[in-house]
Amino acid sequence: MNRVQKLITENFDKYHYKNIDEYIEIGGFHALKKAIHNGADYVISQIKLSGLRGRGGAAFPTWKKWHIGHNRKADRKFVFCNADEGEPGTFKDRELLKKDPYKIIEGMTISAFVNGANEGYIYIREEYSYLHDNFREAIEIAENHGYLGKDILNSGFDFSIKVFSGAGAYVCGENSSMIESMEGKAGRPRIKPPRIGEVGYLNKPTLVNNVETLACVTTILKHGAEEYARYGTESSTGTKIISLCGNIKRPGVYEIPFGITLKEIIYDVGGGVEKDGKVKFLQLGGASGAILPRDLLETKYSYEDLDANGFPIGSGSILVADETQSIVKFLEAIEDFFYHESCGKCTPCREGKRQISKILRKISAGEGTMDDLNNIEKIANVMKHASFCGLGQTAPTALLSAIKYFSPELCSNIDGIRVTY
Repeated sequence: MNRVQKLITENFDKYHYKNIDEYIEIGGFHALKKAIHNGADYVISQIKLSGLRGRGGAAFPTWKKWHIGHNRKADRKFVFCNADEGEPGTFKDRELLKKDPYKIIEGMTISAFVNGANEGYIYIREEYSYLHDNFREAIEIAENHGYLGKDILNSGFDFSIKVFSGAGAYVCGENSSMIESMEGKAGRPRIKPPRIGEVGYLNKPTLVNNVETLACVTTILKHGAEEYARYGTESSTGTKIISLCGNIKRPGVYEIPFGITLKEIIYDVGGGVEKDGKVKFLQLGGASGAILPRDLLETKYSYEDLDANGFPIGSGSILVADETQSIVKFLEAIEDFFYHESCGKCTPCREGKRQISKILRKISAGEGTMDDLNNIEKIANVMKHASFCGLGQTAPTALLSAIKYFSPELCSNIDGIRVTY
């Protein structure tokens, strides 16, 4: 099995966004033409057959979300592309936006066609400001060539896309917070239900998909669901774009088939640990992901295998840490990040992050007690189960997994205990 694939990323470095003809020559907009010719039910059936799950982190079956949106009746609907890639250690969507913008535009247009929407927005994080004008220009070029705007491909279908800039808030990666910010409010999550599929932007039904999800849809329709599902495993079909970073020789963005092991990803794809060191732990799915010890490196990178061990794929980030890294210092950095990014709406997250950061600094300084360690575990579990949104619920994930797998090191500066890890 080839460790690195070129299916979703097949167009990388093959065209410049200023020249749409180059994109068309390599099969661009073929998926959109198939969607319009065969209809919404065909698109949904192909996505279902492909087994595609949302790539923003929740891994919800894409066909179900689109099926619900297609059947919902409303006088006005919206489709959104969530490009607020704020998860530390994650940068795969940036590469898609930069190297294959028309595939994203094509995917958004297909989603609008299926959902019955005429208006779309791509919400790009502020830190990617250098991509905003490029994307606006690509949209204008697509309109001038009949792939956006009025009467797309002489089908009678109208659809337009606008670029919206985020302001650098991590919590706006959550869909309802994103919509709140676009409506001129503080970027804080909404109470659910109703969900944004029912009452979203401007209180209208809104279909939101991640950048990679839309790129996958375009790929699936272009090549066929069977071709896409030929990769991966029975339960985790297709390929996945990952962000590989940390103490790794070849950090970067790679497309891999589901089903290869984490060890293969590190050594065959990433070239191994830098300076030929040893893996101490991995963090999967960005700062909100779990910490995985090196004795689980043979675990397959698939939804079923990782879920069985309590490790979600999340945003697709894989951070490699070698033996020079301190678990306590690593957790301190993560928890300080979430303390800074908490929107403050709910008490479990707002106060929980404050206390966890305070206690970790105490432990890091060698002044902690076993009561401190017990207390942060209690606080983390309260946050996990009682926080209002996904930020507070997942922010303590790294800490709880570190307590499970690295308690000797966490205890090493507590109550005079000295443990050589």
